[in-house]
Amino acid sequence: MDNHYHLLLETPRGNLSRILHHINGAYTTYFNIKYGRSGHLFQGRFKAILVEKDSYSEELSRYIHLNPVRAGLVKNPSEYRWSSYQYYIGGQRELEWLKTAFILGYFGGHGRSAYRKYRQFVEEGIATKLKDPLGDVIASTFLGGEAFIRMIREEYLEERKIDRRNIPSAKEILRGFTPAEIEDAVAKIIEKDQTLYRKLCIHLSHQLSGWSLEELGAHFGMKGAAVSQSSRRLKKMIEGDKSMGKLLERIRKELLIIET
Repeated sequence: MDNHYHLLLETPRGNLSRILHHINGAYTTYFNIKYGRSGHLFQGRFKAILVEKDSYSEELSRYIHLNPVRAGLVKNPSEYRWSSYQYYIGGQRELEWLKTAFILGYFGGHGRSAYRKYRQFVEEGIATKLKDPLGDVIASTFLGGEAFIRMIREEYLEERKIDRRNIPSAKEILRGFTPAEIEDAVAKIIEKDQTLYRKLCIHLSHQLSGWSLEELGAHFGMKGAAVSQSSRRLKKMIEGDKSMGKLLERIRKELLIIET
């Protein structure tokens, strides 16, 4: 585009920052030499979104190829010079570094039939107001269904020692049940007017919500340190009381019903 570009990439290694640093640096050097200028060409850091490819790749590909049309630069994506669209519809021979097979695989593979079907798929979006696939992005970083997000959380985030405070997207995706959901589950097992009700809500929110002590303190009307102390005291009580352990199991089953 005139001030940015979109790439749909698949990388076998976690080296996206290195790749884009090289692309931006090399192109900036080339551009500056060619046009006798100096300094930065692109402003700001790139924005990356991790995508569940089987669910969103087709729509993202179409979204990218229709960008010049939405911007009013051309009437048809095939007219835009700075695009890979011609390679996806058989207008030009594929470049060595450009891999169209994955996307075209949804339309029958390479060949005239696939080119035609893909072109029809993309150009149907010219006259139709399509939903922006990026509107479903979670935590500004992840695009996928519930199972995909759960897999990312369990396999790549929860088991790794990362500083969540400096990674807002990780903090958001690692959040578990909300205190309100926990309160609803606890209320199905014991009466709200019981002293134990509040203690259980505080303890389970501390254990399962992913909220900070300050956030939990604000929710329960107490200081963050008091949340931690209350949770720790109840944990000791549970360890020495089998009936409390069974009570917690019943509450956890209620939470699983909420999650599914």
